[in-house]
Amino acid sequence: MAQNFFTELKIPQQKIFDGLVFPKVLSPNSRNSVEFRSLTEAIKGEKPWLDSVLHQHGAILFRGFSVSTAADFNDVVETFGYEELPYVGGAAPRTNVVGRVFTANESPPDQKIPFHHEMAQVPEYPSKLFFFCEVEPANGGETPIVLSHVVYERMKEKYPEFVQNLEEHGLIYTRVLGEEDDPSSPIGRGWKSTFLTKDKIVAEERAAKLNMKLEWIEDGVKSIMGPIPAIKFDKTRQRKTWFNSMVAAYTGWEDARNNPVKAVTFGDGKPLPSHIIYDCLRILEDESVAIPWQKGDVLLIDNLAVLHSRRPFASPRRVLASLCK
Repeated sequence: MAQNFFTELKIPQQKIFDGLVFPKVLSPNSRNSVEFRSLTEAIKGEKPWLDSVLHQHGAILFRGFSVSTAADFNDVVETFGYEELPYVGGAAPRTNVVGRVFTANESPPDQKIPFHHEMAQVPEYPSKLFFFCEVEPANGGETPIVLSHVVYERMKEKYPEFVQNLEEHGLIYTRVLGEEDDPSSPIGRGWKSTFLTKDKIVAEERAAKLNMKLEWIEDGVKSIMGPIPAIKFDKTRQRKTWFNSMVAAYTGWEDARNNPVKAVTFGDGKPLPSHIIYDCLRILEDESVAIPWQKGDVLLIDNLAVLHSRRPFASPRRVLASLCK
């Protein structure tokens, strides 16, 4: 079984929730020959087991395998066999590297990227995310992760009325996009690369498919998404999750064009209470796990169960990503 290929590592940053370690950390089985460090071979041998581990634990860190280039990482993603999700409607500036592999958010290293479910602000979001550390950071630059149902439970216990409002009304996200990408901004993706077109009419059609309204302004466009749900029921695990980008938008969607406080409101248009958002940010930090990246690490996240973020870092750091349906 799995022991043929993998051995479980314990690392100090892991936490236990409901009796399960988070995240699960797997490395090559030392009983195999030193040469046998092929993650693709291990995946082929254990795919159903890995799927069940991901479902149970929410995230898996593969450490110590011979994954050294973007092409190696692309092979790993392909071997899992999940369908690719085109990055339409997302806010982050990204560049395609090879195959299904992109840079992770290219915003400046001194900026923190707040907790979010990937693309929770659009109706078509990935179910799984892969991250790969090609160049480990000089310091910082972790990708903290947190279990969404734990955040929901803590928020519901502390702010039942606020959570009820979220469940009833959902959220509206508003973002102003320039024409071209702005790499100095964490949400600097221009409308042309957001909708993969230079044609405003095509952009409007693609936005409409995402239930997004566009309002053209002098040097760009205002996108309005929602109301969309802020809490989701995870049928496969029978629990509610904190499936939104509320904290990320309210505390991080800031650049020359955008005021974060206006970036997200209740679905009825009412403003969100600032003190609750910042307390939610504290809860996310409290419950999260931040594992320092090592070169060759591959992190697989169930985007339906886990939020992620990025800490500031000292260059160099290169973390690549791939999104799956």
